[in-house]
Amino acid sequence: MLAMTSSQKLSLKQVLIFGGLMVTFSMGIRHGFGLFNLPITLANGWGRETFALTIALQNLIWGAFQPVTGALADRFGAFRIMLAGGVLYALGLAGMALSTSAMNFSLAGGLLIGLAQTATTYSVIYGILGRNVAAEKRVWAMGIAAAAGSFGQFLMIPVEQGLLSQFGANDALLILALMASLMIPIAFALREPPLEKTLQSNNQTIKEALKEAMHNHSFQLLTLGYFVCGFQVVFIAVHLAPYLKDMSKIYQDVGAPAVATTALALIGLFNIFGTYSAGILGQRFPKRYLLSGIYILRSVAIMGFIWLPLSPASTYIFAAVMGFLWLSTIPLTNAIVAQVFGVKYLSMLSGLVFFSHQLGSFCGAYLGGYLFDQTGSYLIVWNIAIALGVFAFLVNLPIKEKAILRTASA
Repeated sequence: MLAMTSSQKLSLKQVLIFGGLMVTFSMGIRHGFGLFNLPITLANGWGRETFALTIALQNLIWGAFQPVTGALADRFGAFRIMLAGGVLYALGLAGMALSTSAMNFSLAGGLLIGLAQTATTYSVIYGILGRNVAAEKRVWAMGIAAAAGSFGQFLMIPVEQGLLSQFGANDALLILALMASLMIPIAFALREPPLEKTLQSNNQTIKEALKEAMHNHSFQLLTLGYFVCGFQVVFIAVHLAPYLKDMSKIYQDVGAPAVATTALALIGLFNIFGTYSAGILGQRFPKRYLLSGIYILRSVAIMGFIWLPLSPASTYIFAAVMGFLWLSTIPLTNAIVAQVFGVKYLSMLSGLVFFSHQLGSFCGAYLGGYLFDQTGSYLIVWNIAIALGVFAFLVNLPIKEKAILRTASA
């Protein structure tokens, strides 16, 4: 197996600071893509389905290739993976800015940025955490990294709205490409020493680890629940701003760009507290119950948002509640994977669970645009999100968090 001696490990401070910065940029930039929906589609004469398909493709590529990227990072170290991710992220944003056709826009924003996110977000960073942070601090450290991504969302929303207002969509994307390139030097700060071969009880191959996980009932349930997480958060991230714009025709005080921008920023702000709290609570309480609680509370929040009279205040309350629940699933889900299967293939197995998340993200992003173009309303998708939250509440309850015991012969 590949491992590092304790003297070779990165320091806790180094991992948390630079791992946090990596996900701050990667997650923060993508969180503001919903603000570009109307400016880009109106400027190019595209329907919302075109933009939605690009974001859906991005999430699908991200999910489909995350297990592969995670396996490569587990096998050879994460440095080269993150380096390539920073380059692809910058190229993808520049490609979105320079595209004049829907196909090129989708290739840049969907394919390139989707691949970039496999290398610069949680699965790879959590693999570094797993190798360098003691088990008793692991969930807490994962919560810190998730909170950093949340801070990026809070930070980048007003930045991206300001860039849109001052420079327009295309130039704003080019400036974001320059910002994304900062992930390249950050990767150097997370460069781990060469991995050494050591003999340990877990001598699994990648194939054996995949087979073990895929036949594990708790892993299957965790994967099903994560599909719901992806559906809900990406639908809201991509379609909340145009939803509020549409509703402003009825509720004249709602739907201004400032309301949508503030709402998305509030999601990022409260997400900081939610993910950090999840890391703390996950050290003390069963993580499956915390996950179930998050999913059912999301459904309740969505029901209140679409059923109660709409106003700026109700929008901000909804954003704050959803923000607290937004990425709280990430440290809990990844901590269960690490607790049950160990950290040797953590990036790969987390990536496998994340693939389900991204299938949900694809459905949430694309169905939002498709059903709106077909019906002129987002109501059907809001109700789907509510029903899925109840489903995720139920499937997380039976998960077993006990570590798998392997014999030396196995």
